[in-house]
Amino acid sequence: MKNAVILAGGLGSRLKPFTHAIPKALLPIGEKSVLEIQIQRMVQYGFQKIFIATNYKADYVESFIGDGRRLGAEIVFSRESKPLGTCGPLTLLCDQLQEPFILMNGDIVSTIDFSKLYTFGSQIQSCLTVVTKELRTPFNFGSVRSSGMFIDGIDEKPDLVNEIVAGIYFMSPEVFSYIPVDTYFGMDQLIKLLLKQNVRIGRYLMQEYWLDIGRLDDYNEAQVAYDQHFK
Repeated sequence: MKNAVILAGGLGSRLKPFTHAIPKALLPIGEKSVLEIQIQRMVQYGFQKIFIATNYKADYVESFIGDGRRLGAEIVFSRESKPLGTCGPLTLLCDQLQEPFILMNGDIVSTIDFSKLYTFGSQIQSCLTVVTKELRTPFNFGSVRSSGMFIDGIDEKPDLVNEIVAGIYFMSPEVFSYIPVDTYFGMDQLIKLLLKQNVRIGRYLMQEYWLDIGRLDDYNEAQVAYDQHFK
């Protein structure tokens, strides 16, 4: 059975005032909430059991999603008694996650093929595979190439390309030995710790659509993306 974990406990501070009343994971996009889109995409790729880590407005999330039958999945909720970051909540589930699993932030919408990611992560020798995405940002100035006092050329308004962490991960149970229990611990801390200890980290560069709904502008973009990718 393929398992997945969705982190749905964030405050959504950058999406206020919407998140004063509604937890970020339940914000509506088109005809569905962010969390419903995520769950249905996972079910489409064969994930039968999905754990949802909650904190902020946990009652709202649990009552809205329910046991998952209407979405075609078995849903198990895990509620933090205090904020544990983007990695710490996994320690509440370590007894139930005995097989490799997918971890996803609760503010991401994407058309990523979860099956391909799961296969890739299973085949490499690493307890953590990080999904990455190339983002292009328009640059509004000419970029100068020079040698000392002379200009060699000018690139007119080139795009800036950065490969970023996409908030989606493949993990095997061995990763729990690196995550402190009952402690606020972020994914960035885990990655730095593994690198410091010379533990190999997998890289999965995705090509599909991806959007982090972290700001109001992103939320507006998600409404447009719904009709194109998730309706």
